[in-house]
Amino acid sequence: MNNSAFSYLNFIHFSQLNLWDFKRYISKVVSSKYPIVKLATLINEENRKIKPFEFPEEKFEILGVNNKTGLFDAYIEDGNKINQPYKIVENGFLAYNPYRINVGSIGLKTKEQKYKYISPAYVVFSCKKDLLPEFLYILFRTDKFNELIRENTTGSVRQTLSFSSMGQIQIPLPLLEKQKEIVDRYNEKIKLAEEQEKEAQNLEEMIEQYICSELKIVNTSPKVSNEFKISFVNYKDLSRWGVEFLKNNLSSKDFLKSLVYPMKKLGTLVAINPDNDFSKLDENLEMTFLPMASISDKFGEIVNAEKGKNGDSNGYTKFKEGDLLWAKITPCMQNGKSAIAKNLINNRGYGSTEFYVIRNKNENELYFDYIYHLLRTKIIRETATKYFTGSSGQQRVPKSFLENLSIPLPDFYKQKQISDELYKIKHKIKELTYTAEQNRQLAQEEFEKELFE
Repeated sequence: MNNSAFSYLNFIHFSQLNLWDFKRYISKVVSSKYPIVKLATLINEENRKIKPFEFPEEKFEILGVNNKTGLFDAYIEDGNKINQPYKIVENGFLAYNPYRINVGSIGLKTKEQKYKYISPAYVVFSCKKDLLPEFLYILFRTDKFNELIRENTTGSVRQTLSFSSMGQIQIPLPLLEKQKEIVDRYNEKIKLAEEQEKEAQNLEEMIEQYICSELKIVNTSPKVSNEFKISFVNYKDLSRWGVEFLKNNLSSKDFLKSLVYPMKKLGTLVAINPDNDFSKLDENLEMTFLPMASISDKFGEIVNAEKGKNGDSNGYTKFKEGDLLWAKITPCMQNGKSAIAKNLINNRGYGSTEFYVIRNKNENELYFDYIYHLLRTKIIRETATKYFTGSSGQQRVPKSFLENLSIPLPDFYKQKQISDELYKIKHKIKELTYTAEQNRQLAQEEFEKELFE
């Protein structure tokens, strides 16, 4: 029968009925200046396995796959703890999670990954001589190819992509030499992005070094002791009493010491959770709403402010223009989620109850941005975790930690000088980070533009 005579009908071969559904019927046709080839003609499934349980005394190096790094060296396990055969992954092989391939959970085995075994739940395959594995790996991670993958998954609730289903996907196939040229251009931009990200990371580390150098800071945190002693705890400290508290000798917040500047308790310089009564203001007065997600961990600033009204602020943490918001809950505090509230609507705002509000109460003595930079340092954030209260899932830094925290306090001019220099470094970090993101995006866009029309 001539299928072309029935433009509104789609004829399916009986052998493919198990793979057919409506999304395949309406699936997009791949268009490219290069030949379009079915993936099944270019790849081989690899099912060679080893039985670790037959070697109970040996250690087996196991690979994992995620949608960020691809294949990675995951863990080492004893043979006697693995009760099923594991697949062998050679260099140049690809492996993917059939249940998460639609979110990019696929990896390419290179010499960088030292491990070589993977769970049989993963699909492992190799490329034939006309297809570069790296070319296919990059193709798999493009937005366009993700559309094709989603169209070829099966299942009602848990969408999966079997090896046979993947083989039905059609891809553009340049000649090998052209594939290599496309891959090289892509990698040039990715390498540039990685260099920029590395430079940004080096600058991040420089911030800590700069602060310690300028303030002549030494870390006087006591080393953890494994020696058990009888300890007496003040009644007021019972809320935070525990083995770790005693082992770390955390009765004092004087873990920082400056060799040249006086030390002052933070609580004498700032107000922590000052009273903010908006009840006398018009309920319809617009103000800024800042949920936890509105503060950037990476840059320590407001990134997605929302608009709210005073009438909706009940039950939230309230703050004013110029206040410092400092996350008290893990992992937000550990990640540096804090920001100075700027450009607030009508100079007021409300947000997550997991923020401490810190306000300057001595503007002649304290340059407030200096405190912002200090509280974002790794040395303070890491030490704060030792004072956590609450269960393992919902731990918080107690207010007393900030109140009793001893900090070095140079003169006002020196505080400003340090703060201004740190903002310059942070601005450079931000530029490098955004440029790296643009280069990664550009690498993918150019790759797709080259292959698809």
